[in-house]
Amino acid sequence: MTYEYEGKTEKEAIEKAAGELGLERDQFDIEILETQKNSLFKKGYVKIRVHPVDSYDSAADVDDSIMPRNSGRIVTDPLPQDEFEKKLVEFVNTMVKKMGYEAKTEIVFRESQKIGIKMDSQSSSILIGRKGKNLDALQLLANIYAGRLGHEDVRIILDTENYRIRREESLVRLAYTTADKVHQTHNSILLEPMNPFERRLIHTTLNDIPDIDTKSEGDGLYKQVRVSYKGVC
Repeated sequence: MTYEYEGKTEKEAIEKAAGELGLERDQFDIEILETQKNSLFKKGYVKIRVHPVDSYDSAADVDDSIMPRNSGRIVTDPLPQDEFEKKLVEFVNTMVKKMGYEAKTEIVFRESQKIGIKMDSQSSSILIGRKGKNLDALQLLANIYAGRLGHEDVRIILDTENYRIRREESLVRLAYTTADKVHQTHNSILLEPMNPFERRLIHTTLNDIPDIDTKSEGDGLYKQVRVSYKGVC
């Protein structure tokens, strides 16, 4: 679901959206629909469209695609505990085989409405893909399959070579490095396209840094985060 708001400035429109929706800034993305500068006969305004992250990306929901910090070792019984888990593991193995690769698949954690699955493979780099897009696609298919088995409320987190955690740590470093450059130059920087979880991580990391602002730009699942200077130049 999307919402539209207007304000005299972009900041005012965003604050109005956050207040009315009861959301934090990192819980929604925005796109600028229309901008009108002040003129002799017209007052300036900015019109934005707001996409709450959880609802906008529910079809591909990768917002919480992160393994627990101890995912480098087995934290639970790796063997399927019921028919659902057995079919799920078989499905992941079948997907990998149809791609032409082999993988040892096992369950690494079980939480309330969440199951973590790890794939050990000599072809992990291919299963991950560029910026994790292959892994995200495999995870999406696993979640769709889980839904068809009657477990729509269970999130399946798929990982290999601890990519999820390594990617998170890399993005946090990127966020701080980018904020430092923006603070020094006062020029905005547009980051690479990211999935919802990755964008939220950037927003959250930089949320409390003075003079730094972030917003998501673009359409679809993979959007870009712009990091801007909001202090006095």
